[in-house]
Amino acid sequence: MITMMMSSNTHYHAHFYFDQATCQYAETIHVRANQELGLKVGRFHRKPVGPHTLWSFEIDFNGAQFESVTAWLEQVRAGHSVLVHPVTDDELRDHTDSVHWLGEPVSLDLSIFK
Repeated sequence: MITMMMSSNTHYHAHFYFDQATCQYAETIHVRANQELGLKVGRFHRKPVGPHTLWSFEIDFNGAQFESVTAWLEQVRAGHSVLVHPVTDDELRDHTDSVHWLGEPVSLDLSIFK
C-alpha cells in the first residue's frame, strides 16, 4: 500500500472489483455508495473495462472525503479488492505509483496508457 499525498482539491476514483459469484453483493455496494454517501457512482461493468482486468464500478470523490470514503469501503468491501487513485493528467502514474489498495492488488492492463 502506498501512502498518497491528499489534497482537498484532488479528485479520486475508487474501483470496486467483483466477479459473477459476487455480482449481487457488488450491486448492493454500488447503490449504497450513492444513497449513504451521496457519491457519484459510475456504470456497473460486467466485463473488464479500460485497464481493469476484472468486473468493476467506479466511485468518484474528492480529497476532503478521502478518509471517510476509504474507511467506509474498508468496512463494506467483504474481501473484495478496491483500487483508489488520484485523477490527474498522468493516468499511468495514477494507476501505478499513486495507487492505494484496499485488499489484494489486482493486475491491471497498463498497455492502454502507452
